[in-house]
Amino acid sequence: MQGGAFLVVGLGNPGIEYQFTPHNAGFLAIDRIAGEHKVEVVNRRCRALTAKVQMAGREVILAKPETWMNLSGLSVGDLVDELDIELPGNLLVVYDELDLPLGKLRIREHGSPAGHNGARSVSGGLGTDEWWRIRIGVGPEPGVQQEAFRRGRDYLLTPMSKRDLTAIDPVLDRVARAVEMVVAKGITAAMNEFNRRDPEESGNGPAEK
Repeated sequence: MQGGAFLVVGLGNPGIEYQFTPHNAGFLAIDRIAGEHKVEVVNRRCRALTAKVQMAGREVILAKPETWMNLSGLSVGDLVDELDIELPGNLLVVYDELDLPLGKLRIREHGSPAGHNGARSVSGGLGTDEWWRIRIGVGPEPGVQQEAFRRGRDYLLTPMSKRDLTAIDPVLDRVARAVEMVVAKGITAAMNEFNRRDPEESGNGPAEK
């Protein structure tokens, strides 16, 4: 495990109108972690709202960029530089994933941003795809909201229904636990624990890298 400060960034769009949209799943995860540690993410630093917490004896900075989603890398890059964050092992980025069903999460060590503008911006800001990430599934269930889903961007920026908010709530708790494990034990341990098809599975599934 690397020493020094650990940075956890959730991606999203600023503004109350976007607070409960699928594209703001990363922000919701940061708020859930902050709530569990009884802090508020309100300090302004490097074009982001931040807070400090302690996990596994380490200082962890929580951050929500105040840039728009597709400019997230500007803030993340500045935070990494100012806080002297070692890559890849001291940065974890949390964001939504349209290709994963709502209620799922996946942890990865690296990878291409695919079609996610925020992830692409982070890779651009850091100059590398080698950064740890947790992707939160926001794709609708088969046969549900398919018309909205096909619109893509409109779906991501439309407030979630009560049903979807209920479905994503336990996932945010799992993300909070996954972040704690990444900080305490590293990315491989977290992938082995959380990258199963279902949280109820006994744990024989392979980790996704």
